Amino acid sequence: MSTPPPLAHPFRAVLLVAVAVFMTSLDNLVVGVALPSIRDDLGGSLEALEWTVNAYTLAFAVFLLTGAAIGDRFGRRRMFVVGLLVFTAASALAAMSQSIELLITARALQGLGAAIITPLSLAILADAVPADRRGPAIGLWGAVSGLGVALGPAVGGAVVEGAAWSWIFWLNVPVGLVLVPFALRGLRESFGEGGRTTPIDRPGLVLSSLGLFGLTFGIVRSQALGWGSATVVVSIAGGLLVLAAFVVLERRARAPMLPLSLFRSVPFTATNLLVFAMFFGMFGSIFLLGQFFQIVQGMGPLEAGLRTLPWTGMPVIFAPIAGILSDRIGARPLLVTGMALQSVGLLWLASVTAVDAPYGDFVVPFVLAGAGMGLVIAPVTGAVLAAAPAALAGKASGATNMIREVGGVFGVAVLATVFASSGSYVSPEAFTDGLRAAVPVGGVVLAIGAVVGLLAPGRRCATPDASTPAEAAPLAPALD
Repeated sequence: MSTPPPLAHPFRAVLLVAVAVFMTSLDNLVVGVALPSIRDDLGGSLEALEWTVNAYTLAFAVFLLTGAAIGDRFGRRRMFVVGLLVFTAASALAAMSQSIELLITARALQGLGAAIITPLSLAILADAVPADRRGPAIGLWGAVSGLGVALGPAVGGAVVEGAAWSWIFWLNVPVGLVLVPFALRGLRESFGEGGRTTPIDRPGLVLSSLGLFGLTFGIVRSQALGWGSATVVVSIAGGLLVLAAFVVLERRARAPMLPLSLFRSVPFTATNLLVFAMFFGMFGSIFLLGQFFQIVQGMGPLEAGLRTLPWTGMPVIFAPIAGILSDRIGARPLLVTGMALQSVGLLWLASVTAVDAPYGDFVVPFVLAGAGMGLVIAPVTGAVLAAAPAALAGKASGATNMIREVGGVFGVAVLATVFASSGSYVSPEAFTDGLRAAVPVGGVVLAIGAVVGLLAPGRRCATPDASTPAEAAPLAPALD
């Protein structure tokens, strides 16, 4: 495969990777509203239906580090295209599924494709866009990928009500088939540190995958089995032990899959803790609040999805603005403000939620929470890229996306546990009681994340030169 000349228009690269990430983020939420229709068509238990969501999340979280590593070794453009092909083929398989088991398998393959696409999209962006123009580019990337989250419930509801559940997957196929040739012609090839000769950290790949699988599987199963069940305890404990072995191995590896030197950077570590807190608080809350309008107030999936747009749609507006501002004032004030707005929004939502609450009571806290998400999406991505050498952009992005996904899985599991201890699905009143108990937990975690954001990069973040070996390059904290 010949290598094209350097990009004349970096905007094309940004748009290509943003649209690809849009597909993967859309599929994170779009399936939820289709579960009743899937059950009518394919049958299956409630647990099997949950696995149509969990299989995607599990595969996505487990293989993010792997996706970044193989992109660094075999070429980011090449593996980005492979990820697109896997995701597109898996979407077609999901659409044609005639059994719940086949659908679950297809969803896992979708998660694998997404795990390759997502970290490499940021590495390709970092390679294509000069550092002094990266803020607006990341803002656009964040806005388009945020649009997938925003439109997920609405698109799912519209497709299910207007056509059939299979079309939520068929929609990906033409988009993926169009993106592949454009990616091959419009992106230039790039590699990680060491280029084509970079060795694959095979023990690291095995240990990270097994450890993340055990941890994520245990968290996912906690919703059905309870935190004290043997399956959950053994799975989480085993996952943590394997991940501890992975850390020990990476400290000694000559070409580590995840260079631990990245975490010597205070801004990098703080930014990743903030990412965990954000996805813990927001995705756990969205999981419950997204069901409120249907279960408590009796709305259809499309109407319920549209009513959440003042929340989930705000990142489309605020992410590009935050991307531009981050170049001027630094990431820190935007991250702290964004996390604080999300915390206030959730605590406000918990205070106004009631069975007969008018929709107008939700609009302002929805807007505050959504604007806060938009203020964080672009600066947090820029902060991660700024705190890592360009050659390690893929691995840094893979680590951050892995932490993000685990945060989201933890958030859904923990908030669902709090919900179950105070409420249930038995009646609208019981659901509301559980919701009012769980959502403040997400708000508190987001407030903690706002405090952690004070350690994020200021106006300048010392960034090692891309040519400097990762283990030799000190990653300095932010400079004000």
